[in-house]
This record gives sequence, structure tokens and C-alpha cells, in this order.
Amino acid sequence: MRIKDKKDIVILAIETSCDETAAAVVCNGRQVFSNIIYSQIDLHTVYGGVVPEIASRKHIEKVNQVIGQALSEAGVCLQDIDAIAVTYGPGLVGALLVGVSAAKAISFAADIPLIGVHHIEGHISANFIENENLEPPFLCLVVSGGHSHLVAVRDYGKYEIIGQTRDDAAGEAYDKVARAIGLGYPGGPRIDRLAREGCSTAIRFPRAKVVESAYDFSFSGLKSAVLNYLNSCEMKKEKVNQADVAASFQKAVVDVLVDHSIKAAEEFGFQKLAIAGGVASNSALRETLGQACAKKNIAFYHPSPLFCTDNAAMIGTAAYYEYQKGVRHGLDLNAVPNLRLGERI
Repeated sequence: MRIKDKKDIVILAIETSCDETAAAVVCNGRQVFSNIIYSQIDLHTVYGGVVPEIASRKHIEKVNQVIGQALSEAGVCLQDIDAIAVTYGPGLVGALLVGVSAAKAISFAADIPLIGVHHIEGHISANFIENENLEPPFLCLVVSGGHSHLVAVRDYGKYEIIGQTRDDAAGEAYDKVARAIGLGYPGGPRIDRLAREGCSTAIRFPRAKVVESAYDFSFSGLKSAVLNYLNSCEMKKEKVNQADVAASFQKAVVDVLVDHSIKAAEEFGFQKLAIAGGVASNSALRETLGQACAKKNIAFYHPSPLFCTDNAAMIGTAAYYEYQKGVRHGLDLNAVPNLRLGERI
């Protein structure tokens, strides 16, 4: 059993926004006592993407198990917990409801304060876990299957969206292109691995710019360009080099993400730049953005791949700073699938 200092704030966190059932115990916002993740990737691979109903049912089956395991691994019991945190949006509504219901039940039964956390704020906060010297303000590039945002982190819990996707998120484009070239699901890691074997300049794919908003993203045109290239090869009976397609597509995505991030950091005067979200574990993005930051003397921060994917430790970290500000939610807390970054309900 872990001995808790009276000054410590220990938070039990739950994350079920998509297809990972996760629970974690986080102390003082930056020390992870446990971080348990049950992944459903194998269940959804056969369908080529996440099936919401299957995800919800599996969350119901696993949520109590991962919570129990998180408490056990951390060496704490509910009496040691100062608050329970849970993702309440955005995400799949059925999946979110499982986590929210579990958190509210524990909060009521054990008389523990409840804190609802925005999923994207959790991803941004993942950078605090391994970077003890990182403090706001900084610029954060959030890239995942459902989101592509450039966010000015003004303070803990204070965010300003500088740019965002107008259509497909970067991770969504990865998944669609991966399916098109026969790599299957999940697309991001598979394209990243295959791209190392290809030539990134073999095919010139477009780098879309949104004229009226310099920092917004658009990846639907790039996705269409890849599909058109594949269709053209099929019509001409030409063999497709999958590795070259993967490498050329990935370079087009990374070029835009890096370009926008560096320009925004310079224009808005940020000396620190971080990345977050599932695509933040992409090796090409991390390497290219790191090199670009070094040239501009911008400090570059990124979480370990474990904390880039959906996890509960990041939710516990975000919740700690909400707890310190006195944020508490009642038992009427509900899932908000389209919750906007910075929005408080």
C-alpha cells in the first residue's frame, strides 16, 4: 500500500471516448502511479474502423476491470483518492456515457469530487507528464483521428484555437489512404512503417492551403489526389508501389503540419512548441518538426507514444489543474460528443 503525503492530490481518471478503455491514478498532475489501457483495435480491424456499438459494449465489459487494476497497480484505495476525473467529450456518445456513468457512480458511492475533462485538453496535458519544465504559455499541434488543431495554450485550462481542419483530420486521412492502398486499419502506424521503405519525392501530392485562414488545415484534397493516382494506375494497368505512395502521402501531410506550426509559433511569439494526439507518435512528424524547431531556436516537446494514444493518465493530469482552480461537476454531468475545445459545461 502506497503511503500518501497529506499535500498530495491523487486523482483516479477514466477515459472511454473511443475504442480504448482506460483508467489511471495520477498524483499532483505529473506523477503517474498507474496507467491501464485495454485496446479494442483487434475487434475493429476486421471492419476497417471503429464500430461505435461494439466499442460501447466492450467498454461496459471492461471499465470496472481497468479501474480496479489501476487502483491495485498504484497501491491505493478509494479512500486515498481526492477526485475522480472522466472524459465527457468529445467522442462517441455511447462510449463516453460508459465512462461518465462509471465515474459518477464511484463519485456518489465514495463521496469523491467529480471532474469532467475535455478529451483534447487531456491530449495537450499529456506533455506535462514527462516534461517537468514545461509550463504555459506554449503552442500545441494536436493531431489525431478526429482532430487537427493548432492551439495557443495561454495558461492551464485556457486555450485559443489558432487553426483547425476544414474537413478531414490528419489521422482520418491516414486511415482512408491506408485502406485505399490495402494496408487496413489502423492506418497511421502502418503508413508510418511502410513509408520508411519508400521514396517521399516519388509522387508529387498537393499541399493544400486555406486562403482565408493561414493556419487552418485541409486534407480532403490530398486524400482525393491519392485515390485519383491509384485509380489512374489501375486504368493504365500500372503497378502501384505502396511504399512510395505511403512515403509521398506522409510527406505531404507532414510538410503542411510543420509549415503551419512553425509559422504560427513565429507570428504569435511562442518559444515553446508541443505536439499531442495519436498522430503525434508519427516518426516523420516528430523528426521533421523537431528539426524545424531546432533551426528556429524553438523548444520542442512531445509525449512518449504511450501518452499520444488515448489514455487516462492525460485525463488525470488535465483534471489536476481543474481541481486546483476549484472546478467540480455534479452528478448531472453528461456526455457531450461534440464538445468544443475550451468549452465548459
